[in-house]
Amino acid sequence: MVHYEKLPTNVLLDFFNEINQNIIKGILSKFMYYELGLIIIVMNRRGITLNKPVDFEKVVDQQMMKNLST
Repeated sequence: MVHYEKLPTNVLLDFFNEINQNIIKGILSKFMYYELGLIIIVMNRRGITLNKPVDFEKVVDQQMMKNLST
């Protein structure tokens, strides 16, 4: 997550969108949702809210994401 914290906001947004689109197209697995989760945490810390993919809660261990965000 430290690497994401160093990136500019616009780069994080582009990366988030690219990963999400590739998951939708089937190019990347849903395990990449963990990467999206890390980006979401960093963006939340910056005061920017991103919408999680619809099935995010089913794929990602929510307790682990909660532990990462603290």
